[in-house]
Amino acid sequence: VQLQASGGGMMQAGGSLTLTCTASGSIFGINDMGYYRQAPGKQRELVARVSFAGISQYGASVRDRVTISRDNAKIMVTLQMKNLILADTAVYFCYADHLGDDFWGRGTQVTVPS
Repeated sequence: VQLQASGGGMMQAGGSLTLTCTASGSIFGINDMGYYRQAPGKQRELVARVSFAGISQYGASVRDRVTISRDNAKIMVTLQMKNLILADTAVYFCYADHLGDDFWGRGTQVTVPS
């Protein structure tokens, strides 16, 4: 499974972020897809993930500001985050669960200046 992400970069405080991730390769058997993030000196944490059936999970620190959607035909997820704050600065990793194995994208830097 290969994961190709787009979006991110330098953002504005109070602005919005859109990240997309598309899977390719052995796509049959992919269940959950989503995004995690890791800030400097911190552990990787869930931002949002969504199952093939459309059931979503959100990280506690962002749940009021994040929406995740999924297009199963395109094997793609889209993450939208609003009201960005400094604490959203992190590397965002696309994620996919393929038959119980975890696959990760390369990571996308998102920076929200203070």
